[in-house]
Amino acid sequence: MNSLFQSEPLVLNLPDAEIVYYPHFFDKKEADTIFEQLKNEIPWQQDNIRVYGKTHPQPRLTALFGNEGKPYSYSNIKMQPNPWNPILQKIKSYIEGVSDTNFTTVLLNLYRDGKDSNGWHADNEKELGSNPIIASVSFGAERVFQLKHNSIPNLKQNILLEHGSLLLMKGTTQHFWKHQIPKTSKPIGSRINLTFRIIQ
Repeated sequence: MNSLFQSEPLVLNLPDAEIVYYPHFFDKKEADTIFEQLKNEIPWQQDNIRVYGKTHPQPRLTALFGNEGKPYSYSNIKMQPNPWNPILQKIKSYIEGVSDTNFTTVLLNLYRDGKDSNGWHADNEKELGSNPIIASVSFGAERVFQLKHNSIPNLKQNILLEHGSLLLMKGTTQHFWKHQIPKTSKPIGSRINLTFRIIQ
């Protein structure tokens, strides 16, 4: 595996945030290979989430990998990590090189089609620390990543997350911004997203 930087990173000019987007962190051939390997080899699961007192199947499949003894909790779900496998360790090493960060955990999401989504939220769970660094890698179908500021209603940003791309969020981003992957009615293929983080 060999990470190829085909274009300059894009630094988003947003207040109260530090967000950098690398459109082609992996080249297409390599991203294709990674996508198929992750889709076929990861032990995907579908948990139930509780929203406004009602329980629903989560609208995507997930998996957690990471250091032993570091569970991750969100939306009343507590996930226990699988041990790191070679493909995730390699991806992790590339991201650590560009972010100068040692990640402990990765949460994987499989969006099977346009009906799968991830609602408005911030990655602000207490075990992530005060100013968490989140590294998000995308493979497969392109999906729109939406951001909105917590206290400035008209301050919004859309980013099309491309196949093989990397999005880094750091600093105070999770304090002031929420993000989501909305549903789409367009016929669209599967997307796999890996969000690397540090569990304190």
